[in-house]
Amino acid sequence: MKKGYLKNLFIGMRWYLSAAACAFLFFLSFFLPILWYPALLLLSVFAMLTVVDYVMLFAGMQALQAARIVKERIHLGHENGIEIRLKSSFKFPVSVGLVDELPVQFQQRDFKRTVYILPGQDLVIQYYVRPLSRGVYQFGDILSFARGPIGFFERRLRQEHSQVVKVYPSTLFLRRFQLLALSDNSVQQGGRKMQKLGHSMEFEQIKEYVRGDDMRSINWKATARRGSLMANHYIDTRSQQVYALIDKGRTMQMPFDGMTLLDYAINAALIFLNIALWKQDRAGLLTFSAKMHDVLPAERNGKQIGKIQETLYGQTTDLLDSDYQALATTVYRKLPQRSLLLLFANFETLIAMERQLPYLKKLAARHLLCIVIFRNTLLSKIHEQQPDSMEGIYIKTIADRFDYERKQIVKELRRQGILAVLTSPQELTPAIVNKYLEIKSRQMI
Repeated sequence: MKKGYLKNLFIGMRWYLSAAACAFLFFLSFFLPILWYPALLLLSVFAMLTVVDYVMLFAGMQALQAARIVKERIHLGHENGIEIRLKSSFKFPVSVGLVDELPVQFQQRDFKRTVYILPGQDLVIQYYVRPLSRGVYQFGDILSFARGPIGFFERRLRQEHSQVVKVYPSTLFLRRFQLLALSDNSVQQGGRKMQKLGHSMEFEQIKEYVRGDDMRSINWKATARRGSLMANHYIDTRSQQVYALIDKGRTMQMPFDGMTLLDYAINAALIFLNIALWKQDRAGLLTFSAKMHDVLPAERNGKQIGKIQETLYGQTTDLLDSDYQALATTVYRKLPQRSLLLLFANFETLIAMERQLPYLKKLAARHLLCIVIFRNTLLSKIHEQQPDSMEGIYIKTIADRFDYERKQIVKELRRQGILAVLTSPQELTPAIVNKYLEIKSRQMI
């Protein structure tokens, strides 16, 4: 008997129960001799089924082929589908317990799928994983535990299928938000159509007036020549500089629904900058914490979104406070042209924001600065609860205080002439996209 056969042999519960039944019947035969021969018969049948089940599972070339199908890049924070294709070469139906060795980042040790597969059948098993951090994920082998019709034993079959997958900032919604950029209508929940308050200075063409066009855009000279209403059509000003500034300090390490605020900011920044490129603006990126890290100059070409994605892929937080003075100095030196700066930050208290306010005012004096402030949805849930104890009242009071400070931060920033967006991490992307479209519509840059 080969060593591999014993190594891959697992005894099932049905075998132990059958052996226990034989032993119990022999035990009773000491008191009731009439049961001796039925016990011998049962033992013989049990031994025969044991041999038959083992031979059925291990004889010949009978086996299972398994292959994992997963993309080389999967998306951060989203459900990513993974397929495992099974093909049976057994001559009889088998029940298969499938175990896929998932990367350690998922912290899932009980992954198992049980399927029933017929002889020669091809079967596709699909499951979903949601990565919560960027980086390299290592998938291991695929283990199959085949059980025959008798069910005494299980045969383990290992398919060496090690795979390396990279988790990048999510690009699933790039196409959806590109349509949003072209139509100026939000497709996300809570979105609204942005009303244009004026014209862009870039004239496009004269078209026939249709209902809904701005009455102020009617070209009366062209109307007189054509004999029908004609209107001037304008396009948004192009080639403006748009930068995403991402704070990578300790406050951005705060978790929300399994992901850090930095990861939410990275996903949103990727979509925001992609829309800026589609709006014919030049998109750039700055990341900083205790010192400046990445400075990607604003450009508008086909390779820019790839550069942005590669830059965002390796970003990590640290345990230091961010240096906004270094940020203001770098922006002053590197960005001489007026630009839209979208800053992703997490000011925990009003005092923390006021310490950085002088540097924020310097940024706003030369550029159009918009700061994203994260709302803690847990505080909102605590606010809606009705406490029934002194401890509950204390917790609600503290939560209301923190929530009030966030609103005061936004109010103070706006008082200083700085744009601010207060949003939850889940609603971050549509919130900043709507804000960008509003800024473009109002010609604020």
